[in-house]
Amino acid sequence: MKRVGITGGMGCGKSTVAAEFKKLGVPCFVSDIVAAGYYYDLDFLDDLRRLLGDDVFLPDGNADKRAIADRVFADKTLLQGLNALVHPRVMEDFNHFCHLHDQEPYVLFESAILYDYGFDRLMDSVICVYLDMPERLRRLRSREGVGEEALLARIANQMPAEEMMRRADYVMLNYEGNPRERQVAYIDKQLRQ
Repeated sequence: MKRVGITGGMGCGKSTVAAEFKKLGVPCFVSDIVAAGYYYDLDFLDDLRRLLGDDVFLPDGNADKRAIADRVFADKTLLQGLNALVHPRVMEDFNHFCHLHDQEPYVLFESAILYDYGFDRLMDSVICVYLDMPERLRRLRSREGVGEEALLARIANQMPAEEMMRRADYVMLNYEGNPRERQVAYIDKQLRQ
């Protein structure tokens, strides 16, 4: 079984592309969704409190994800600390996911930070989903509910999209009107060979 990374910058449409692969029966591990579940794990919340303090928690005891994002994207040391809490758990869960699907030709590992943290070295191939910055910002503004300055600060913490494209084995151009299904079908065929 091959392990295939799918990456791209925030707002480029990785999840939409991964959904197209799912339609073809490809098991897809979406790291953001898995990591979001950690915010309901008491051990993880204790580690998070030690790293960031009480002010990133709501009165009901739940983590305030927007406050966490504001803190870590403004301080690279805190971002590294948060990643050190999240990434080993993600890879452990991904390895379990692969074990559950070991009869498949390949599985997808979707992550915006695939290259940033060396996850690409654990993959057999990498797909980069690309979309230009103005369109990404348009999509993100409606999805995230924050201003352009905050979005650009978050994006600045990721590898530039052009560098991701250069390093990838496959590049998908995710523009409206560009046949996404045809691109996915082509890559799927290549990966199954």
